[in-house]
Formats: sequence, structure tokens, C-alpha cells
Amino acid sequence: MQSNLNHTLEMVGKEKGIDREILIEALEMAMLTAAKKRFGADREIEVHFNEESGEVEIFEFRTVVKKVSDPECEVSTEEAAQLDPEAQEGDSLGIKLDTSELGRIAAQTAKQVLIQKVREADHALVYEEYKDRRNELATGIVRRFERGNIIVDLGRAEAVLPMREQVPRESYRAGDRIQAYVLDVLEEAKGGPQIILSRTTQGLLIKLFEMEVPEIDEGIVTIEAAAREPGARSKIAVSSRDSDVDPVGACVGMKGSRVQAVVQELRGEKIDIVPYSSDPATFVCNSLAPVEVSRVIINEDSHGMEIIVPDDQLSLGIGRKGQNVRLASQLAGWKLDINSESRVAEMWKNAINSLGKIDGVGDIMIDTLYKYGFRSARDVMMSTIEQLTDVPGIGAKVAEKMQRSAARVVAEEEQELRAAAQERRAAAEASEVGLDGEQERFLEIRGIGDKTIEQLAEGGYYTIMQVHEEENVVKLGEVSGIGIKKARQVKQAITVYLEEQARAAILPDLEVQQEATDESGQIAEDTNAASDEAQEQDD
Repeated sequence: MQSNLNHTLEMVGKEKGIDREILIEALEMAMLTAAKKRFGADREIEVHFNEESGEVEIFEFRTVVKKVSDPECEVSTEEAAQLDPEAQEGDSLGIKLDTSELGRIAAQTAKQVLIQKVREADHALVYEEYKDRRNELATGIVRRFERGNIIVDLGRAEAVLPMREQVPRESYRAGDRIQAYVLDVLEEAKGGPQIILSRTTQGLLIKLFEMEVPEIDEGIVTIEAAAREPGARSKIAVSSRDSDVDPVGACVGMKGSRVQAVVQELRGEKIDIVPYSSDPATFVCNSLAPVEVSRVIINEDSHGMEIIVPDDQLSLGIGRKGQNVRLASQLAGWKLDINSESRVAEMWKNAINSLGKIDGVGDIMIDTLYKYGFRSARDVMMSTIEQLTDVPGIGAKVAEKMQRSAARVVAEEEQELRAAAQERRAAAEASEVGLDGEQERFLEIRGIGDKTIEQLAEGGYYTIMQVHEEENVVKLGEVSGIGIKKARQVKQAITVYLEEQARAAILPDLEVQQEATDESGQIAEDTNAASDEAQEQDD
């Protein structure tokens, strides 16, 4: 310890970026721990770093007394006078200890304490540097993989990209460059501050656009909302404070250069940029683009909208596995239900038929009830009085009367359904192949399995033709419990199956006719050949 430590402290400070005072404090703490371990924890020991000599000085303080009763804590006046001529009885006298007496174990303890203190100081600096970088982008190099998590070297510190924050379709190797969103910085994590990164959050999408579009950084263009399904598709809604600046065009860039830069960073993720509108209906229509919306029915109470689109636009509006309408719902913050015009027409027809049977409900009230989400007498029966009284023109007494009437209508409808189901079952049992044979025919149709067959049977549909001849798709879906969408798919599959069966029945007849024609032609050819041969013999 006699060597000058000033140079060492200066080098460590520059390398770690730690203040000199912090290093000196850590050094003094380490030497104090070692000294107490060597000389005893009960002794009054102080450690100071001498800036001039660059040495650590250890002092033990004892009380000056005439008669020493405790040699470890007291010193006689005669001995004190030799050390300090001005020392008087009752003074606390500091005696310098030889650091070489610490020994190997104490020196090792000091080293461990010093390393720990330097590490803690380094962690504190890292936390101070990154705690204000939450919700920002960070770029680093992939170093290693730990239990599915990716460890990223950010230069000054290491960050972790957890498996839950990784995009499934993305893969990395050690040494790859990676850009991610700083999700959080945890101060008390084991082993120092932990920087959590993310590649799945909407914040990454927003920050990438802020980096690529100067108008966003300048505050002219604003990203009002964003929705994302990582690795597949994203939507952002943008607005502009300047009427001369097109927010969508600014984000797209010249020949799509800006949006393509973001797409490239997100590894091919598709991005839809739509204009923001303060009007919820307009905003939802923009979010569903490029779908052409026919009508929008808003339900403020449930914070939902019913979107009606042309039949040929329904699949486009829903998107692959419901992706488009799901992202539009997230973007706009409304619960969306998208239907085709023909499906709405069927639902409206059923509503007129069912609601019209309730006593005192006319055309105007049917229209009002429909707009408030009541599509059948069952909906009225199952609702509460408070829900019905929210409808304009319906009071508490009228609501009670409507519910009693609706219960009667539902009972009548169920009785009709049971009677129709019994008739269809009897017809299926009386068919050539019987009930079991009719149900086995369902399995020949693509997309229909045992569960669907069971649901159709529970709804009173036992044969292919019974399903095919049911014109009311809404009724088929609701009675069987398969849903309107599945009911459409089943009817379409049955139509294709019946057409294939019809073609198969026609083809054998055509083949027989062709074979007869070919045989007649062959006979004619043979007859002509025999006639020619006989003529030659006569000649």
C-alpha cells in the first residue's frame, strides 16, 4: 500500500467514467473493512486517503488516561506525550497503523470490497444515463442468447430483449445489429440496472416514423394513434397542423422512401397510413380503408359501431383472420362489428318478423329498437327494464308489457322451431339412406365435421337438402348455434357439393353416348371397307 495510488485512481476513473471522489470513498471503505477485520471490529478506526502522498492512512483513536485499564481503547499520558506533546488527559489521540500489518486475507477483503464498490458506482452511472432514455430507440449488437432472451450490447451497458418482446418471425445471430425500443430501466435488478428492450410495442413503430419523417419531429405532423400486430401488419393515424402539408404523403415520402425505410427496419411488416378525423365514424371508415363503407350505425352506450359494406367488400374489410377489422378497432378505440349488405338485409327481415309480433310495436318502433341493438323478440325478453327504457318512447310500464309479450312470442317461435325440426327429422328417417346415412353424407362435404353435423342436428337440420333449402341464413346460424358466418360457409359448401354431384351424374350419360357414337362410326367404316373389297373382286 506504500505505492502512489493517484495514477491508478486516475486510470480507473477514465476507464469506468467514475468520479475520483467516488473511487476514493470506495477505497477508504475497503481499507476500513480490512482494518476492522484485522485489528478488531470494536476498535475506533478511521481511514483517510492522503492526496499528496497517494497513500491510504489508517488511524486508530484511543482515549488518553492516567491509568490504562483497556489497552485496546486507552493510552497512558506518558505514551501519548511521546506521540503528541500537546495531548492531555481525556483527549482522543489518533495513532497511525502500519498498513503492511493487514495481512493477505485482510488485503483480499479490501480488494473484494473495492471491486464491489466500483461495480455499484458503475451501475449507478449506467442507471443515471439510461433512466431518462425510456420510450426511446436504442441500437446495439447481439452478443449472446440466454433462455430465449437476447442480450444486446449497447456500448456502455448490456440490455435484454425478452422472448415475449420479440417478433416470432424475426431471427438474429451473434454480431447482428439490432434496433429496439427501450421499454423500461429497472434500478434494483440483480447484478445492476436492467435495460428492457422491445421489438413488439407500438412505440417502436411511432419512434421509427419520428426518426424518418422530419415533419413529425418539427411538430407539423402528429401520429394520433397506432395499432400493431408485430411482424404482420400495422396501422397509424396521422394529422397535420398545416393545411398545406398532407400528413399521409409526408409519412409515405417520395416514391414511398420514408415508409419503406420503416418497413425495412420492421423486417417487411405491412403498414397502413390513414388520415385522422375527430369524427369517430369518419375515422373508423378511414381505418378500414381501402374498404368502401355503405353505412355506419353507432351505439354510444356500448361504445360500438356496426359497419355495413357491400357483399364483395366483406372479406376485404374483415381481412385475413380478422386482422383488418381488429387493427381498425384498436386504432379507433371502438368495438366494431362488420356486416355485408345482404346479411344486414336478412337480419332486418328477421327483426321485422320477430319484433313485429310484439304487442304495440309498429314499424317506427321496430326501426328504433333495431338501432338500439334489439334484433329479435328474444333480445327484448332477455333485456332489463333499464335497457328498454333507454330507448326513446319506452317507459317503465310499456317496457314491462313489451317483455311479457316478447316472452309469449319467443315461446311461439320455439314451438314452431320444434315442430319444424320434428318434421325434418321424420323426413330424414324416411329417406332411402335413413338418418345415419343422411348425416354421413355431410362428411363428404369439405369444411363440415362431426361437431358441425351435431350442431345442425340440434338445430333441427338433419339432411343436406334441408340446409340447402333454408333461405334464412340468420335463422340457420342462430338456431343451430354455428353462427351466421359459419352458416354461410356451410350453405356455400353444400351448393358446390350438389353442383359437383349433378355434373358427375351427367358425365356418365355423355360417355355412353360417345361410346355409342364411336361404335356406330366403327361399324360404318367396317361396312364401307367390306363393300370396297367386294367391288375390287368383281372388277
